Amino acid sequence: MFAAVTIIGASVVPAAAEEFVNTGYFGDVAIKGYDPVAYFTDNAAVQGSQQYTYRWLGATWVFASAENRDLFKADPAKYAPQYGGYCADGVSFGTVTTNIDPKAWRIIDGKLYLSYDPGTADGFQKSPTKLAESRKHWSEVEQTLLLEKDQKDWRHTGN
Repeated sequence: MFAAVTIIGASVVPAAAEEFVNTGYFGDVAIKGYDPVAYFTDNAAVQGSQQYTYRWLGATWVFASAENRDLFKADPAKYAPQYGGYCADGVSFGTVTTNIDPKAWRIIDGKLYLSYDPGTADGFQKSPTKLAESRKHWSEVEQTLLLEKDQKDWRHTGN
């Protein structure tokens, strides 16, 4: 089920769950069309261009350049946001927050975390317990997402 894992101490934390890439309420575009590689290479939230896209884990990822797209293609788990791009602070409370602000982000220990708003991203970075709590609660958030997906799939099959 997981695309990649990161070992932290004795626990295993998924880098990205195959079924759970946050694409907002409509469409299938990850990070609202922002370039995931630019967070690392430019240290900035950069809007991608429809000229440079890549399909991964059922979502369309958009990039500012062909070079960034190719970096992502070579190692998507390195650049993809943690928790499928859902708000990391929300995950720390065991909740699903779909609406993220691509400009509300932090890179912590080489991993990208997105948040609901800039204040939330700042608080997430400043509180070491937030990261630990988000890791602890991710499996229950995944279960919530799985249930929501199953319910959505069931409604669309006409059963």
